[in-house]
Amino acid sequence: MPQPPGRKLVTALDIGSSKVSALIAEPGEAGELRILGTGQRESRGVKRGYVADMERTEAAIREAVEQAERIAGTNVEDAFVGYSAGGLVSTVASVEVGIGGRKIEKSDIDNLLIAGRDSINPEGRILLHALPALYTLDGLQGVKKPLGLHADKLTVDIHVISTEPSPVRNLDLCVRSAHLGVSAIVASPVAAGRACLSEEERELGVALVEMGAGVTNVSVFAGGMLVGLKSLPIGGIDITDDIASAFGTRRVEAERLKCFYGSATTSPRDNHDMIDIAPIAGAEEGAETTRITRAQLIAIIRQRLEQLMDEIAQALKDLGFAGPFGRQVVLTGGASELKGMADYAQGVLGRAVRVGRPKLPGLPDAHSGPAFTTLAGLALFAASNELDLRRFGGNEKGTRKGEGEGMMQRLISLFKSNY
Repeated sequence: MPQPPGRKLVTALDIGSSKVSALIAEPGEAGELRILGTGQRESRGVKRGYVADMERTEAAIREAVEQAERIAGTNVEDAFVGYSAGGLVSTVASVEVGIGGRKIEKSDIDNLLIAGRDSINPEGRILLHALPALYTLDGLQGVKKPLGLHADKLTVDIHVISTEPSPVRNLDLCVRSAHLGVSAIVASPVAAGRACLSEEERELGVALVEMGAGVTNVSVFAGGMLVGLKSLPIGGIDITDDIASAFGTRRVEAERLKCFYGSATTSPRDNHDMIDIAPIAGAEEGAETTRITRAQLIAIIRQRLEQLMDEIAQALKDLGFAGPFGRQVVLTGGASELKGMADYAQGVLGRAVRVGRPKLPGLPDAHSGPAFTTLAGLALFAASNELDLRRFGGNEKGTRKGEGEGMMQRLISLFKSNY
């Protein structure tokens, strides 16, 4: 059933290493979203966030979207697509114009944004976002609505996210090959942050750790915007593979063991709880089922978690997330659903840790967990109509490498001083 004329729908498409999920929603007059349909398929063509098999990825996209369309009772033409592969670079660029002490008019803001757009130059990278975040009036930082105020100088901080072009083009080609247009490709930390972080958390400073199947993205938010990120090529699938290898079982069985019996924390009962494991050969070939203790399973899980947490801690240090500024960490993504993960991370990182779930009313129970935070965030991003300087004035731009490092440190220093 085609979409009726004048009816505005938004479609989100999250293409991950373990699953491809789709969501169709209808924005209301007050900005709320009404969920119409969702779909999900196993992802077999994506590794570490990168498209490795075009045909399999295209098929999974098509099937997930068709499932969502059947439930929604409509067809969609384009989607906002999440990008979670490595290589993402987040910087903050600053642009300033003189006002001369008079009242700021809309034309002044437009001129400032045009100057900001023109200052972003492509040098081999693809620009995913160029979002005006905060304004500064004569040294007063953190102004969100400068229109109508008086100032001598007006400055805007522009949040810029870019990445290498080839993975983005492969992702775009897969979606279009599945007969679906691409409204925008959205960096997954931007989407996930919108879905599970409060506005106050993004203002005061928070680290978001997306623990996916093949990639863990560590992002730092301050002043309402993402000021730094780092991608780690490790995720929940590595824990699954460790279990499969250690106990000689299939990946499907290892995933089941991890989800049903696995934990990041230990208890005295673990040595007494016994678990049956089906061998790779299978019962039909006469192979006997083996038995292990839950303590043995948790020991394998914690070996990989120790490596992952060490890398997360180093990433937070590299991003300047320390001291009073670095007190709050939010875990999300499918791997964060492991039992006891928040308590384990809190003990290792020495910070307050919680598991973030998508804040989107109406999500079906099957899609309301941390594994679907990015999907919900994509829908929220699509419905927000956020100003993107790449299209401001009708131009498309790339981004300059390395720009804005000083601004990022300035923002971090600002929030360390309890701004």
